[in-house]
Amino acid sequence: MVCYGAVIACTLLGGQCMKAIYLLSQPNGRNSSKGPKKDYGLKGDNESRIFGIFNAIAIIATTYGNGIIPEIQATIAPPVKGKMFKGLCVCYTVLIITFFTVAITGYWAFGNHSEGLLLSNFVDDGNPLVPKWFILMTNLFTILQLSAVGVVYLQPTNEVLERTFADPKSKELSARNVIPRVVSRSLSVVIATTVAAMLPFFGDINAVIGAFGFMPLDFILPVVFFNLTFKPSKRSLVFWLNVSIAVVFSALAIIAAIAAVRQIVLDAKTYRLFANV
Repeated sequence: MVCYGAVIACTLLGGQCMKAIYLLSQPNGRNSSKGPKKDYGLKGDNESRIFGIFNAIAIIATTYGNGIIPEIQATIAPPVKGKMFKGLCVCYTVLIITFFTVAITGYWAFGNHSEGLLLSNFVDDGNPLVPKWFILMTNLFTILQLSAVGVVYLQPTNEVLERTFADPKSKELSARNVIPRVVSRSLSVVIATTVAAMLPFFGDINAVIGAFGFMPLDFILPVVFFNLTFKPSKRSLVFWLNVSIAVVFSALAIIAAIAAVRQIVLDAKTYRLFANV
């Protein structure tokens, strides 16, 4: 609770501070005549809209499943049953408040031209809608945040690297272990950053990860493992509820995977490697 409260408080405080700085430099900056025209209509034909819905479902699955594994499961102290439920409730509440607020306000401000990457909305045909220093400051804060988040999400990779290159017979802070640790971790970050910059498919990649990764991990495998482990009666409501969840989300995952791959294929026609989008 304290950690989530700190995250929410720091996010709100940081946003209000940036707003105050911007208004001090631009007193009339609450309204801008440089903004693009808003269009709240639905783009594309019926086929594109249907695939877009399932593509969005996969992205939402990534968003909601993203914080569960590192934030709760690996750090919670036993007994986990009651604490896990409370943690899930707090996690989903925070996600609903933060992500849906950004999504709703972004659609209100930019209409159906809103980009998958938040900061991309503040540049219209190469012309910044806000001062360049404001975009630079936001990017710097984003890098600082991702640096801290990366430490958490890279722990599984770091563990594999430790087992491969470390010497358990040597001391933890010995040169034999420190040098391979620094080199391997730095190299993994450089490779991941290069691949991320090379493929300008931020929203599309999220959809693929959600369809192939988070939807099975968060919505399908848990209920299947529950039935296999606890073996509830096949006449019970719990058994058939779990079966229904597994079937529905399996179908959603398959359709979402097709929609995500389709979107990448469509976007690949206009994107190029290391594109500034």
